[in-house]
Amino acid sequence: MSAAAVTLCFLIRDGANGAEVLLGLKQTGFGKGKIVGIGGHVERGETDAQAVIREVLEETGVVLRHEDLADAGTVRFVFPARPEWNMATRIFTARTWHGEPVPSDEILPEWFSVEALPVDRMWQDADHWLPVVLEGGRVNVVVTMHTDNESVASSESRLD
Repeated sequence: MSAAAVTLCFLIRDGANGAEVLLGLKQTGFGKGKIVGIGGHVERGETDAQAVIREVLEETGVVLRHEDLADAGTVRFVFPARPEWNMATRIFTARTWHGEPVPSDEILPEWFSVEALPVDRMWQDADHWLPVVLEGGRVNVVVTMHTDNESVASSESRLD
């Protein structure tokens, strides 16, 4: 079963009340209306790191360098009712970057407390793996969605 190569990057900063993560309200395309991580598809000839650096710049105006990225693992999304939506997602975090996030046509960026993620406005799978990533851990997870393409049927952690 094939899956689109996708990347996500979670920018993390120290806020006045603890750690904060940059997420964004998706304005177009897949996931429109949901709060999502910043990222997108890996284009032909790109590495995962090159793709996430490009996507973060396009979606938020923030400049990342390869040395800013920390590998946080992988999440494979399986949509049995819509296999064309399957994604193999490489996850990164970053604590250093250049510039301040600005809105784009695709994303309205916003900082959220790591302790109070807006999970009710995100894809339902986020609660299964995102807290581990934001605590500095690595994940290797397979998330299978129900036929409604919204709710999680199963989430399986595959330890390295």
